Amino acid sequence: MNNHQCIDLEHLELNGAIACYLVDGPEPTIIDPGPTTTLHRLIDELAIRGVGPSDLRHVLLTHIHLDHAGAAGFLLDHFPNARVFVHEDGASHIVNPERLVSSTRRTFGDLHDRLWGEVKPVDANRLDVWRSDEMPAVAGLRPISTPGHISHHLAYLDESDGTLFSGDSMGIALAGGPQHPPTPPPAVNLPDWARTLEEIGNIGPERFGATHFGLHEDVEVRRVQLAERLQALEARVRVAIERGREEEDAAAFEEEVRTELAPFMGEDGVNRYFDMFPAATDWAGVMFYVKRNP
Repeated sequence: MNNHQCIDLEHLELNGAIACYLVDGPEPTIIDPGPTTTLHRLIDELAIRGVGPSDLRHVLLTHIHLDHAGAAGFLLDHFPNARVFVHEDGASHIVNPERLVSSTRRTFGDLHDRLWGEVKPVDANRLDVWRSDEMPAVAGLRPISTPGHISHHLAYLDESDGTLFSGDSMGIALAGGPQHPPTPPPAVNLPDWARTLEEIGNIGPERFGATHFGLHEDVEVRRVQLAERLQALEARVRVAIERGREEEDAAAFEEEVRTELAPFMGEDGVNRYFDMFPAATDWAGVMFYVKRNP
């Protein structure tokens, strides 16, 4: 495997929650810098790995959610030679993040600043944009359109060794536990996600690096498991809506997810993670989709 390093950003001092990936080489590159609240740790960890202020060249974003991309604007202040790469449909939101931050505040409320911190606009002159009619490689990585979690999601494939940096497209894989579908409102598209997982199956990567969390070799097992869990969650939500049991089932889903993952993460770890990213919010994202696609 090439020099791919998983940097644990230790978000809110929780291990194994949010990762940034360093692809070292002639053009040092990172995938998903994480939120501003972990910026200083990322800078320190890059320095430990020999990537100083003049070295970093590329900051690749899988998508613009703040747990993946929130630090990008401030990061460019520290790395003057770096450029940000993002899907064309996400570009305007990081150049002018006001709507993005407002949306995130609606989801996280009073926790927003503690979780993600301030968001600084990315200078448009330091932005490289992926467009659907182009297939550029960036530092030897091929961007792949992987909608589902959000429409402008990209994954990045290192074709030299088959590593796919999947962002959220392969789901959440915490502490070796089973795949969890990250489906927060409002942008989830389940048919798109099914097609994305089929495409990943066709590509056949050797391993994937998930932002939440880590490098995994059992790609096919986890790919199929995520597809099945997305289907099952949609069916479950449709039944709950038909029976008028939305609140009860969302709460039950939250409890079931925590119980399932506790043996892998420990009770404290699973509660701290899902206090940040509630499974009930994933349930709500599927409900949001289902009510618009009866």
